[in-house]
Amino acid sequence: YKILHPTFESLMNIHGFDVGSRYMDLKPLGCGGNGLVFSAVDNDCDKRVAVKKIVLSDPQSVKHALREIKIIRRLDHDNIVKVFEILGPNGSHLTDDVGSLTELNCVYIVQEYMETDLANLVEQGPLLEEHARLFMYQLLRGLKYIHSANVLHRDLKPANLFINTEDLVLKIGDFGLVA
Repeated sequence: YKILHPTFESLMNIHGFDVGSRYMDLKPLGCGGNGLVFSAVDNDCDKRVAVKKIVLSDPQSVKHALREIKIIRRLDHDNIVKVFEILGPNGSHLTDDVGSLTELNCVYIVQEYMETDLANLVEQGPLLEEHARLFMYQLLRGLKYIHSANVLHRDLKPANLFINTEDLVLKIGDFGLVA
């Protein structure tokens, strides 16, 4: 995600980011291809998560959101960002019938929080060779899994490869342009 510079309050006001009371301590992470992303603490398990807001402004954006949600719900792999739940406005729970998205103005995807992405990591300087090999191995593992599920990512780039630097785990994320 690209790091955002406006103040947190102005982002909240402009984008109307409201996921209800379960998710607290919201902090802006950045802007994805089709959504605004914040980190938050899930009060139920006291764990940091990432929350992506997708605005549903027209039939095309609803179609893209439906496709992304259907695909990310299917994918379950160590090198794919895990999705915990899909919420509607005000943190309302969406049923498995996501076809009701046409009546909503936005949807929130609550997913695993990752510390950084490969683009930010590379900006800090060159990777050690062993880190580059480890990340490439994990990327290829994740891609093999995605392709075996007959999914094409279509937006694979360093900013969509998320990394936890503590354990050097790489996960593929942002499935907004999948086919």
